[in-house]
Amino acid sequence: MLKDLNAASNSKLTFNVSLEWLPPFQLIQIDLSSCKIKNGFPQWLRNQRKLQRLDLSNATISGPLPTWFRKIPIIPFINLSHNNLRGPLINLPSGGTNIDDLRILFLQNNNFNESIPKSLCKRIDLVYIDLSRNRLIGKIPKCFKNLQKLFVLKLSSNVLRGSIPSSIGHISSLGSLSLNDNNFSGELPAVFWNLRLRVLDLGDNAFSGKIPEWMGEKMTSLLVFRLHNNNFTGGIPQSLCTNLELQILDVAHNNLVGTIPHCLGELQGMVINHTLATIGEGTEERMIRVMKGVSLEYANTWSFVTNMNLSSNKLVGDILVELTTLQGLVGLNLSNNHLSGCILDHIGNMTALFSLDLSGNELGGPIPPSILALTFLSHLNLSNNNLSGRIPTGNQLQTLIDPSIYDGNKHLCGAPLPKNCSSHKDPTAKPKKTHEAADEPNKAWYFYLNITCGFTTGFWGVVIVLVLKKQWRHKLFVFAEETMDKIHVAIMVRVNKMKKRREAIQS
Repeated sequence: MLKDLNAASNSKLTFNVSLEWLPPFQLIQIDLSSCKIKNGFPQWLRNQRKLQRLDLSNATISGPLPTWFRKIPIIPFINLSHNNLRGPLINLPSGGTNIDDLRILFLQNNNFNESIPKSLCKRIDLVYIDLSRNRLIGKIPKCFKNLQKLFVLKLSSNVLRGSIPSSIGHISSLGSLSLNDNNFSGELPAVFWNLRLRVLDLGDNAFSGKIPEWMGEKMTSLLVFRLHNNNFTGGIPQSLCTNLELQILDVAHNNLVGTIPHCLGELQGMVINHTLATIGEGTEERMIRVMKGVSLEYANTWSFVTNMNLSSNKLVGDILVELTTLQGLVGLNLSNNHLSGCILDHIGNMTALFSLDLSGNELGGPIPPSILALTFLSHLNLSNNNLSGRIPTGNQLQTLIDPSIYDGNKHLCGAPLPKNCSSHKDPTAKPKKTHEAADEPNKAWYFYLNITCGFTTGFWGVVIVLVLKKQWRHKLFVFAEETMDKIHVAIMVRVNKMKKRREAIQS
């Protein structure tokens, strides 16, 4: 009578079942994930005809898929990921089914090889396919256009090559496409504009050409746009700014030129985080981002981490003040470009920053004190610029004690650098001091001239008034006479007192 067998997450539990054993029950759900299954792929599954969910992920299974597995009825949810399965993908279930539900196929993190079989195109019921991190070769089958219910397609980290077939653009339901870390090449097909993608990851390939304007004009619902490490040229299209919900923008390690578009400061997805809903229970969303100076992979939490990476291009101009309005941004990497100007005084407004990399540019001036407001900052790189002055101290910045953060800025001083600011002369101050020293004689001459003019004007002004006004002249003389009388009386009184004291002492 057993219908549901669940022994998941028991890493010390081992299933060592005889190859000849046939169970007396028909299971609907099996979950043996993170257990240890011996003797290869479980042979006892070959008589199971009612399975709706099969989860054998991370179960130390090795070897190829058995041929009998192709003949069993289609299982709506299959998760065989994180094992050591190998061989071609031709033995997936293809029999009939009595269940109408989401069809999810997780085969990532195995050693499947050869090309993607065209037989997979017959599974027009599939909604979610993850074949990433295998050893698949060849091209994407053109027949994938038959998968009209497909919402997520992940083929990343394989050895696939060629251009993206235009047939992909005919999958009208497609919302997430991950082709990163392969050998794809060519320009992006214009048929992409038919799609309403939420996630597009084409990083670590050999794509070329300009980033087309239509990607922003037509694909206005993007949450993730990642072209990391390709051969794209031209500028960053302003049409990308129409994707107001964009959370991840990564066009690093290309050959992009021009300035950073001002409209990037309008990306509301980097002001307040949004999340991408997963498709059904057990689905897995992953995203690689360069954070803290290294490539990190975020699993189900990636949608909470907003990131902008424009590094290692040929961008010029100043760092835009508009970027400081992106207060939800967790990672900002503008390193290894030709950016000039200063670090913005408003950098402290980006209070959620966890990682900030401005290294390898031509930035000058001091480090603004507002950087102390970045209390979540755990990675900072300002090296190889033209920064000068004292390094601010306090708050979170005081915990970043690696001097390499500031290497290549010969006019910076203060901790954690060995250069002491008390003996440090700011080169920007030298011309000012020289200028002031040269002006000192002129300033003294102007000072004495002003004193002389003021005294002369005041003296003759009083004299002229007294000559013209008889009444004022009379009052002045009376005042002077009375004042002299008072002074004379005071002096005489004082003298008399002193005489009396002398006489008293002598007597």
